[in-house]
Amino acid sequence: MPKETAVYTHGHHESVLRSHRWRTAANSAGYLLGELRPGMAVLDVGCGPGTITADLAALVAPGRVTAVDTGTGILEQAAAVAAERGLENVEFAVADVHALDFPDDSFDVVHAHQVLQHVGDPVQALREMRRVCRPGGVVAARDSDYAAMAWFPETPGLSEWQEVYRRVARANGGEPDAGRMLLSWARQAGFTDITPTAAAWCFATPETRAWWSGLWADRTTDSVYAELAVRGGHASTEQLTAFASTWRGWGAEDDGWFMVPHGEVLCRG
Repeated sequence: MPKETAVYTHGHHESVLRSHRWRTAANSAGYLLGELRPGMAVLDVGCGPGTITADLAALVAPGRVTAVDTGTGILEQAAAVAAERGLENVEFAVADVHALDFPDDSFDVVHAHQVLQHVGDPVQALREMRRVCRPGGVVAARDSDYAAMAWFPETPGLSEWQEVYRRVARANGGEPDAGRMLLSWARQAGFTDITPTAAAWCFATPETRAWWSGLWADRTTDSVYAELAVRGGHASTEQLTAFASTWRGWGAEDDGWFMVPHGEVLCRG
């Protein structure tokens, strides 16, 4: 497939949005918050259903946030979140991060959360994010690392799920272990001042285990990911059903613990 072409592995099934709507600036962009000031112009790349976008808009008001994604349907959902919160400083547009339709030096902050793992050319994406960022501004990116995910108790079915997911994501043109590669990609994109960090989500209470295992069980059988896994010959429908059962079984474990690690970069220069 062409270098800049990739298929979004998850799609926007309800089980996917269940996860995305949980995300906030606090739990998903904490490394960026110290850089934000009222009056800033922010570009939020791959905004999804807009919960992080809305938080950013509240933090930089009266500055403006421009939120972009690849389709109008998800942008309508993001716009509804902004409207529900009474935010009037957000605008939305369809965009391709490989070729952003904005002039050079347009924004003080350019942010992307869980985006670079899904694009066909993450270095080109970061070049474009750098181009539209003003001198003295910051480009911020955060991505998970699937190979580094860890859980307890040891669950063989989850190890197989992890391997299959990574194969599907790569077949779609993405890089599921993007978190560990962000520093390298940023350097290749021309940044000279990079602050790399890491953070993690942890799901280990009865409530968070039930939520996390349930959405992944549903995602494994009902989302675009399931269709791509079967169509690409990476797993059968029966295997995906077994993975879903494994997820639910893990979620019922009193000692269950799951960590999702993320790489993060703040880029200048």
